[in-house]
Amino acid sequence: MKIKFSHLVRSTCCVFAVVASAQLGHAQSGPFDNVLSVDVLPGWRAEGAEHIAGLRLRLAPGWKTYWRAPGDAGIPPHFDWSGSGNVKAVAPHWPVPEIFNQNGMRSIGYDGDVVIPLRITRHDLSDPIRLKAEVSLGVCEEICIPVQVSISATLPAHGGSDASIAGALRDRPISETEARVEAVTCTVAPSRDGISLTMTVTMPPISGREAAAIETSDPSVWVAEPDLQRIGNQLTATTDLVRNDAQPFALDRSGIRMTIFGDGQAVDIKGCSAG
Repeated sequence: MKIKFSHLVRSTCCVFAVVASAQLGHAQSGPFDNVLSVDVLPGWRAEGAEHIAGLRLRLAPGWKTYWRAPGDAGIPPHFDWSGSGNVKAVAPHWPVPEIFNQNGMRSIGYDGDVVIPLRITRHDLSDPIRLKAEVSLGVCEEICIPVQVSISATLPAHGGSDASIAGALRDRPISETEARVEAVTCTVAPSRDGISLTMTVTMPPISGREAAAIETSDPSVWVAEPDLQRIGNQLTATTDLVRNDAQPFALDRSGIRMTIFGDGQAVDIKGCSAG
């Protein structure tokens, strides 16, 4: 994999390298070589129109990459599958990430090796799947680099089991039912720049010190790191939501997603009722 980098750009939290291009090939020598390698794991055909594949990311020691909601100090990942053939939809399944704290800022992601399972829905059951994508990822050590990678692969008609993909599928956040969530409510109020959101979740504590990330269905809405308070079986998370253009907006409660993290585990909560 060849990844070329141009000039460095300084930010308030990190130093970023602007990516000029990335393509399959042999790496050239340079200060950021061997930081990240990306491989497609071909996987197997599942029931119906689905195929289970995987994206394996290998990071150099000391480097990390980011979860789908990377936190204030992270770079969000992006996948463009539009160049693929016989592909109706691709749904990444994110394993439970780690929480990192650096320079007083939080990020959420992975270090070392990580496999992201891909659940691919095809149009034609008899034709092969031609997977082609432009992938944008952030990787960070003392400097942060937004990397753009081109990947392509033809997936087998049947394939076989893959322990790496199967393990990543098992390493998932548990559901509300598994976590014994009884109720989730949301209270909203206007703030100076947007909306103040308070989520109250009734569920037993999970192991370790709890943390949380909140997402909305609108990618233009920035969500601050929530403040948490737990009293018995009630966890309260308070955060601020602001649109990128600072304009007023309506909040869709059904599109709110909250992930609660503990020691090596997470709970996935989707939607909330009015508080």
